[in-house]
Amino acid sequence: MKVRAYGQTFVGGRWQGGAGGTIDVVSPHTEEVIARAAAGSAHDVDAAVRAARAAFDDGPWPRMTHAQRIAAVENLAGVYSTHLDDMADLITAQMGSPRSFSRLGQAAGAASMMHLAAQEARKYPWAERRHGILGEVHLRRVPVGVVGIIIPWNVPQNLLMPKLIPALIAGCTVVVKPAPETPLDSLWVAEMIEEIGLPEGVVSVVPGGRDVGEALVRHPGVDKIAFTGNSATGRHIASLCGAQLKRYSLELGGKSAAIVLDDAHIGKTVAGLKMAGLMNNGQACVAQTRILVSESRHDEFVDAMAEMMAALVVGDPADPETDIGPLVSQRQQHRVQDYIRSGSAQGATLVLGGDDSPAGTGWYVRPTLFADASNDMTIAREEIFGPVLTVIKYSDERDAVRIANDSDYGLAGSVWTKDVAHGLEISGQVRTGTYGINMYMLDISSPFGGFKQSGVGREFAEEGLAEYTELQSVVSAGKLPALDGD
Repeated sequence: MKVRAYGQTFVGGRWQGGAGGTIDVVSPHTEEVIARAAAGSAHDVDAAVRAARAAFDDGPWPRMTHAQRIAAVENLAGVYSTHLDDMADLITAQMGSPRSFSRLGQAAGAASMMHLAAQEARKYPWAERRHGILGEVHLRRVPVGVVGIIIPWNVPQNLLMPKLIPALIAGCTVVVKPAPETPLDSLWVAEMIEEIGLPEGVVSVVPGGRDVGEALVRHPGVDKIAFTGNSATGRHIASLCGAQLKRYSLELGGKSAAIVLDDAHIGKTVAGLKMAGLMNNGQACVAQTRILVSESRHDEFVDAMAEMMAALVVGDPADPETDIGPLVSQRQQHRVQDYIRSGSAQGATLVLGGDDSPAGTGWYVRPTLFADASNDMTIAREEIFGPVLTVIKYSDERDAVRIANDSDYGLAGSVWTKDVAHGLEISGQVRTGTYGINMYMLDISSPFGGFKQSGVGREFAEEGLAEYTELQSVVSAGKLPALDGD
């Protein structure tokens, strides 16, 4: 695969700028620079927001019909779908996602998100009538305005599309700030947007670090920020948006609990947790990293988990046989290794793995399993974002639910049982935005988001479209005309 390079940012539909210097894109497998991309600056952000503002206030995009904007999105999806393998390979090269995951869970998933958003938009109630106390009321869902999108590096396309596509369909204009670790895939999407000929100013892509994100959040010309990342940054963004009464949606961290009930089939549960707990090298906010097992089945379960994890293939993420690739950066590798050391220091039993690297080159971490942990340990409280799983004992089901809820986060969770009806009952007791019974996988056709410090707002389905609209109520002294279908 030829790795793409970009000497300019994409501002207002034109390749220009890049006053922030150059970003080196480094392979987490070889530790070598594989490409360079232009970095934006506050000046580039200002230019992009001004272009988006002009396009929203005076341009054709918000004034098109929803059908016309849906057609444009489907055109983009068509172009995108011809490049799925190359997009997956590009993501793997940038951040180390195993090829098996980057194909299905990243590139193909992003394409599906576009199609599903278009389908949802066709039936969405952009306008409706209600009976008010003064007579008939016309309700209109209008675009929120200029949207700043800030995404992280772990699943960059899967986190871009649930923001970009609903925003575009609603009639918003957008400025995208991808992570400095993964700028190339977003810039490639900018190329595709250029190819389909969206109006000038509708989409900008400005890669960069915290200074670029800060400039975007603070810019008075931005009406809404859509952010995915850690909870500390999310709180900062919320405070800045609150000061301006600016709309925001936040998809933040997680520390999800998988409750293994006594009637669960151990073999099937372990097989399911291979993906649910270790997907994308453990670099997933929904990963089931706290595994709650009864005292009576703890040892049996730990042995089975250790056997599964010992057989994982760790190596080149481009190899289709690889289960666990490198982490995105040396900084992330060291961060995860620090967590492993803290687990041992606080008294958890290190069953498998450790804080040493399994490779001489590349930012690899050994798949690591802790047992005999308690929920007050750092490895049970904080999001590690690496291939580290922690098994915690519970005394009974009530205790299991208590431990699952004893977290600052509430993004995802799961229960493993032969009794699906009972699993559904358990799900209603756990304070989390998404849940799985005998599985955990994100369903991109249903609303996604978190409770507590896991975020504000929802993505996907009609709830995801609603995040990019404002609701306007219209009353009239005279009879309203027939409702327009758009």
